[in-house]
Amino acid sequence: MSQREDLLRGAQECIAEKGYARTTARDITAASGANLASIGYYFGSKDALLHAAVIAAFDEWGTAVEDAMQDVADDVPLMRLQRFLESYIASLPARRNTLVSSIQAMAEAEYAPEVKQEIASSHDEGRRSLAALVLDVTPDEVTREDLATGSLVLSLMNGLALQWFISPDTAPSAAELATAIVALVEP
Repeated sequence: MSQREDLLRGAQECIAEKGYARTTARDITAASGANLASIGYYFGSKDALLHAAVIAAFDEWGTAVEDAMQDVADDVPLMRLQRFLESYIASLPARRNTLVSSIQAMAEAEYAPEVKQEIASSHDEGRRSLAALVLDVTPDEVTREDLATGSLVLSLMNGLALQWFISPDTAPSAAELATAIVALVEP
């Protein structure tokens, strides 16, 4: 790995362990093995490095979602959603640091326009991909109305991730969520 990548990884570790606001430049250099001056050289400032780290965490989260999408195959949209959520939930323990960084990125977006723009772009792409997955169409075939389905799935994912983060033992399973959806639409 290059020193720039080491700094990014070190910053992500520090964000997950100490929090965005509590991470110092010295923490990052200790975690990455890089020297203090390299932060300025590669990123300009500690804040710019932290922003880059949370954006990279969002990219990693997108990869986790794409991986979860690979395991989905069914004819019924609700079952595709359930299979996807099962795979997604199974990926959460291994991606805890990415989840922590992503949660903190959401809060930081209020103060960092570049982070907010990156998250917005990721969500736009995610809604289209998730709608395509659940509706079993290509992303190019997703209509404006279909994007609401992608938004619903994204909301389920984000809410589920937060519930799992706070209390993994009480977070709902994919089957429980599918049952709840059915209960809402069937009188």
